[in-house]
Formats: sequence, structure tokens, C-alpha cells
Amino acid sequence: MSNFTHWNEEGRPKMVDITDKTITSRTAIARSTIILSDEVYQAIQQGGIKKGDPTQVAQIAGIMGAKKTADIIPMCHPIMLQGTDFQFEYTKATVGYELHIQATVKCSGKTGVEMEALTAVSIAALTFYDMCKAVDKSMVIKETYLVEKTGGKNGTYVHK
Repeated sequence: MSNFTHWNEEGRPKMVDITDKTITSRTAIARSTIILSDEVYQAIQQGGIKKGDPTQVAQIAGIMGAKKTADIIPMCHPIMLQGTDFQFEYTKATVGYELHIQATVKCSGKTGVEMEALTAVSIAALTFYDMCKAVDKSMVIKETYLVEKTGGKNGTYVHK
């Protein structure tokens, strides 16, 4: 077990010690996609979602998710986030529409914010589904992935 970074000498899980790491400016961008029907899209456009605007509620939930990442993913360090923002973009698909949800999370710290960005878009997608499920439960939450990250000893990563 000594080869694993998140296991102690006794073979039990541990949170990695980041005491000696350098504070750097860190950014992570993550994306998730939801497939939705024409019916859901039209209901959104016409203000017909009875619970309210699903993207506004999803954005708030996503911000809350980013802030709570360390509470739900065991080995994540609590991070003082300095910014979390979202972009929502609908595109016409072969059948229905795709909603692309993108979150950008920033901090100055000793560990990255990739998990916070991924959690943010995941929670936003789940919240969007919850807001719209009364219209149509057939929505599909598709790929969720890290688009880009900057900062830290490993530098910049860009998804290809």
C-alpha cells in the first residue's frame, strides 16, 4: 500500500498532506451535457417550467456543490474558492436539444479545483433534471469532463 498517495503506512485511507505545497493561482473548467426533448426546450423558452427557471436554479445549486465538494468526496481538501461561474448553451440536436453546462472555478491555494468544477457541473445537471422532470423524464445527462485546468506543479491541462 505504500505506493498509494492516499493510504497511510498501516494501509488505511488518508488525506494527502499539502503543507509544503506552494500557493498558486488555480482554475478549472468542467462541462456536462444534457439531452432534452423539444417539449422541454419549448417549455423553458415559454416560461412553462412550473418550478421556475431551471438554469438559474441549476447555477445556484452548482455553486453550492462546488463549495461543498470536500463534504461529499472523501479525499478532497476544503478549499476557499474565490470564484465560481457558469455558462449554459442550448444547441439543436438531431432529436431535441443539448444543453451544455460549463463551470469555471478559481482559487489561490495549495491544491487544484478540478473536483470542485466537476462537482459543480454535475450538481447543476442533476438540478436541471429535477426542475424539468415534470415535463419529460427522458432527459439524459451525458458526458461530464474536465475541459481545462491551470496552476499547480503539473501546470496546464487542456482536454483534447
